[in-house]
Amino acid sequence: MEIVYTEEELAHYMENAVEASPEHPVLIDRYLTGKEVEVDAISDGETTIIPGIMEHIERAGVHSGDSIAVYPPQNLTQKQMDTLSDYTQRLAKGLNIIGLMNIQYVISDGEVFVIEVNPRSSRTVPFLSKITGVPMAKLATKAILGAKLKDLGYQNGLIPNKEGVYVKVPVFSFSKLSKVDISLGPEMKSTGEVMGKDQTLEKALYKGLIGAGRKVPTHGAILFTVSDKDKAEAVGLAKRFSDIGFRIWATEGTAKFFEQHGVKTKIGYKIGEEDVNLIDLIHKGKVQYVVNTTTKGKQSERDGFQIRRMSVENGVPCLTSMDTVEAILKVLESLTFKIDAM
Repeated sequence: MEIVYTEEELAHYMENAVEASPEHPVLIDRYLTGKEVEVDAISDGETTIIPGIMEHIERAGVHSGDSIAVYPPQNLTQKQMDTLSDYTQRLAKGLNIIGLMNIQYVISDGEVFVIEVNPRSSRTVPFLSKITGVPMAKLATKAILGAKLKDLGYQNGLIPNKEGVYVKVPVFSFSKLSKVDISLGPEMKSTGEVMGKDQTLEKALYKGLIGAGRKVPTHGAILFTVSDKDKAEAVGLAKRFSDIGFRIWATEGTAKFFEQHGVKTKIGYKIGEEDVNLIDLIHKGKVQYVVNTTTKGKQSERDGFQIRRMSVENGVPCLTSMDTVEAILKVLESLTFKIDAM
């Protein structure tokens, strides 16, 4: 599975990734850029209860198992929450779901769309059960055996949110899998997950990241090597990193773009070039974070794989989703504020 943005990328995928035939067709869906939301529900065919709605930090396109999920949602309107609850109940009844159901939605331009409906348990069931106190697996089993949820004290719809903020942070084993590309996309790569809990998203996310074995350096330098389509978004993030004291490194084209927009940037040269190249920066510990997004099917993609692997092998956090970058930046900004305020 892959997201393609151009005909060139589609041609590369068809030539290198698949062998299409009547027995093995290629399925193409429209990709909607937007916020992904995940819902778990339990139904007995009449009553459908929704223990919680989880908002993904990474936009649609990153597998739900690899996304950081937040409960309760931090950026949804009440109208969107009501729509999600309504759609979930209608889908459960229309599909005659008895037991557990997981639905993934995307909110694009303010409108709610269904990505997929899974008539089964999801990996988020223990996460939500622990948060809400709703014994989801037990209730689903009773519903399958003929019990009615109303008789067990439950009503249709979304259960009120619990106090606090909870995050599900994926755990990856990239350091043990030498040939795996760490770039996040629609194919799942995580091997576990942890929960972080606190009164704010930033604190909960910090705990989750540490619990998942991620490093969260609070000072140093950050290297940006991003595709053209991400430069405009990256420059705003680079400026904020600079504002909290990080030095900014970037490849030549990105550095020029950053400088044009007022961000002081040092140039890190591409692999195989002289002077300060990207691999040396990472290997010698001169950068504490790497932000890497590339275009499929080009030399930059092959270089990107080496950069991402070098980051993993040297214990440098490598971020391939701009949403993850912003989330970690918010954590760092909150930590910096606390330090400055003392």
